[in-house]
Amino acid sequence: MEETNIVSYRVNHLRQLESEAIYILRETAAQFEKPALLFSGGKDSIVMAHLARKAFHPARIPFPLVHVDTGHNFQETIQYRDDYAADLKAELIVGLVQDSIDKGTAVEEKGVNASRNALQTVTLLETLEEHQFDAALGGGRRDEEKARAKERFFSHRDDFGQWDPKNQRPELWNIFNGRKHHGEHFRVFPLSNWTEMDVWQYIKSENIPLPNLYFAHDREVVHRNGGLLATSEFVQPQEGEKVETLHVRFRTIGDMTCTGAVESDASDMDAIIQEVASARETERGTRADDKRSETAMEDRKKEGYF
Repeated sequence: MEETNIVSYRVNHLRQLESEAIYILRETAAQFEKPALLFSGGKDSIVMAHLARKAFHPARIPFPLVHVDTGHNFQETIQYRDDYAADLKAELIVGLVQDSIDKGTAVEEKGVNASRNALQTVTLLETLEEHQFDAALGGGRRDEEKARAKERFFSHRDDFGQWDPKNQRPELWNIFNGRKHHGEHFRVFPLSNWTEMDVWQYIKSENIPLPNLYFAHDREVVHRNGGLLATSEFVQPQEGEKVETLHVRFRTIGDMTCTGAVESDASDMDAIIQEVASARETERGTRADDKRSETAMEDRKKEGYF
């Protein structure tokens, strides 16, 4: 009986989160003239796109998918992105970091730990401006990182695309204020109240397909700065670094130069959920870009990062 109550509570909890997220997606479509859904091919953006499909069924989702491609992404992610957009029959807009570098608006980092991850901010802002999007739906959750815990559902950005955590609107009784001046826009986070565990349990309950990177598999990795990076043309072993083939999976998916793997035997949803339940480090603990400083995420968000 006790186990039945736990299952019932979990189902009700997920349905409440789903209902909240769908309400926010519909509010975004109602309040903004030209919203877009940021879609990286990671689990959070996949869940958000799945919710959007539910929110506007039987019609197509009323906004395009936007991906900021660093050029250093996992090929499995890019393939999944293209397939999922086609399945949704959604327009897919890809902003290329390489284009920003070529224009001189972004400068590529040099050195062993060089990454294009921070350059996404420039490309994102350029893509939003080029297409005149006034709202960008993101899959950020408050449990991920302390800077993201400060976000509202409707996160106001000024006409430079910058975020001021002290200048956000109150959101009482689920009333959201999307009013803005010319040039300003909003980032909207329908999954704000979700946790990593909620996301995984929802994926299981809805039987949502995912990139195989999330499941344990053999991969060649290099040990670097206390973490594991998948070797590729973008991540080459340096002198003294050890390369091994290990059974790993990825808790989060991003630029290959900063997205760390974790050793794991979790090859199905139940095993992943069990692993997440016993984890002592957040999923972003595997992201090298978050470790550059104590305020790395907040600094990037203030500059326009999602």
